[in-house]
Amino acid sequence: MPADHSQMFKVERLQVRFQGDESRVITRPFFPVAETRICAIIDRVMSLSDPQVEEILAQVFHDFQSRHKDIRAVFEEHCARAAKLTGRLDGISQVRRLLIGAYFTMEYAVQSTALFNPSIVPHINQSGIPEGSVRFVMSLRATGEGHISSIVFRTGVIHADQTLKVDPPGRLSRLARLWPDRKYEKRIFEKKLDEIGLAGDAVGFVMHRLPDYFTYEQLEHAVAEAKAAEPEKFQLKETTDGILWLARSNYHLELPQDAAVSEIVIFPQSENESMGIEDLRMVRFTDDDGSVTYFGTYTAYNGYRVLPQLVETTDFHGLAIHTLNGARAQNKGMALFPRRINGHYVMCSRIDGENLYIMYSDFIHFWETAELLKTPRSPWELVQIGNCGSPLETPEGWLLLTHGVGPMRRYCIGAMLLDLDDPLKVIGSLDEPLIAPTEVERDGYVPNVVYTCGAMIHGDYLYIPYAISDKATSMAYVPLEHLLERLVK
Repeated sequence: MPADHSQMFKVERLQVRFQGDESRVITRPFFPVAETRICAIIDRVMSLSDPQVEEILAQVFHDFQSRHKDIRAVFEEHCARAAKLTGRLDGISQVRRLLIGAYFTMEYAVQSTALFNPSIVPHINQSGIPEGSVRFVMSLRATGEGHISSIVFRTGVIHADQTLKVDPPGRLSRLARLWPDRKYEKRIFEKKLDEIGLAGDAVGFVMHRLPDYFTYEQLEHAVAEAKAAEPEKFQLKETTDGILWLARSNYHLELPQDAAVSEIVIFPQSENESMGIEDLRMVRFTDDDGSVTYFGTYTAYNGYRVLPQLVETTDFHGLAIHTLNGARAQNKGMALFPRRINGHYVMCSRIDGENLYIMYSDFIHFWETAELLKTPRSPWELVQIGNCGSPLETPEGWLLLTHGVGPMRRYCIGAMLLDLDDPLKVIGSLDEPLIAPTEVERDGYVPNVVYTCGAMIHGDYLYIPYAISDKATSMAYVPLEHLLERLVK
C-alpha cells in the first residue's frame, strides 16, 4: 500500500466539521430584466384594494420578519429601486410601498451548496480567554444557488491542549452594505485607468474636474458635465462606461456595529464579482510602525474572467475593497506576506496558473514585476502548484503552505521554507504532501481535493483549516518543530 504521508508528519485531524446550512439566508433584489415586467408587477399590486394590501403585507411580515434583522428597510430600499427604474410610485401609501418592495425581494441561501476554502488569523479581540489560548477568525467561501460564492466567517478558541472550541454562529446572517459616500483617490484612480487602456483627452477632461479625493456621485456628475461640454470627445460609450465600471469595482462596505463576526456575509457587489467572491486569503499585517491591518486577497469572478482584489479592515466593521493593479496582478492565488521585507510589500502569486512567483511592491495596490520561485517537480504536483495562503514567519524562515495537483486532478497540501530576508531563496520543500485526501475526504462537489487559503501558528503547532472536496471544511494540526526540521534538512 502507498505510504500514509500524513502519519509521517504526525498530522492530527480534529473532529470538527464546518458544513453548509440551508437556513442561513440573506435578502437580495429580485427584478426581472425587462422593464415592462417590472411595470406589470407594479400595476398588479396597485390594483389591489387597501385591505388586500394590508393583509398580504401582514402575512409577509409574519413569515419573514424573524429571519432578517430589518426586513422593512429592505422593502423600502427595493421599492426605491423600482421607482428609479420605472419613474413611478410617487405619492403612494407607505404600506403599498412596502408590499411593492416585498415583490422585488428574494431570499438567498448563501451556503446551501458548500462551505469551504478556509483562511484563519488571530482575532482582533484576545480578551477573556484562558492563558495559552488564542481566539481566531476563520473566513470561508460559501456557495448557494447558481454556485455564486460569498464570504462568511466563524470564530472560536484554540486552547493550549490543542482542543478547538467553535463559537455557535449568530442566529441571523447580516449582509455587509455599500457605504453611500464611497471616496476615491484621484492619483490611484488615474493610474488604474491608464493601466486598463483608458487614457487620452476624454479621460483627462473628466479627471480634471475632480478633486484629489472624490465620491462616486462627483464622478458621475463630472462625466455628465464633460459629455455635455465636449460631446465629440465622448463618441465612444466605452470610455464613460469604463470610468464608472472602475469606480464600482472599488468600494467600501459597512458592517452592522451590533453584528457578530459570524453573522456577517460579504456578497458580490460589483460587476467583476457578479458570479462570486472566491478564496479569501486573510493575513494579519503588521507595518513598520507597529500598526495592524487585516488584509485579504480574493478572486473576483464574473462568469468570464477572474480578477484579483484586495480587502482591508482594522476592525471588521468597515471594509475597503480595491482592485489589485499592475502588469503582474493576474490570475488567482495572490497571498500577502504579513510584514514588509526590506521596506517592501511582498506577495506570493501564481500569475501563469502553473508556477509560484514572488512579487515586490512599494505600493500595496500595484504589482508590476514578478520572479519565479518554484515550478512543479514532485509527482503529486506535476499539473500545477500554488500557495495555500500567506506565508507564516518562523525563526527558521517563512513557512509557505502550497497546493499541488497530480494524477486524476487530486489536490494535496505541501510546504516550503523560504529565507526570511530573501524569500526567493528556498531553504527546503517537502517531496510528498503534508495533507492528502483520505478515503472519507475524497467525495464531494469536486472530488479528491484538500485545500486551504491560510493557516496559523499557535504555540508549538501549525493549525491548518482545510476544505474537503469543495464541500465542507475540517481542521488539522502539525507539530511545528518537526515540520521545520524536515524542511531544513
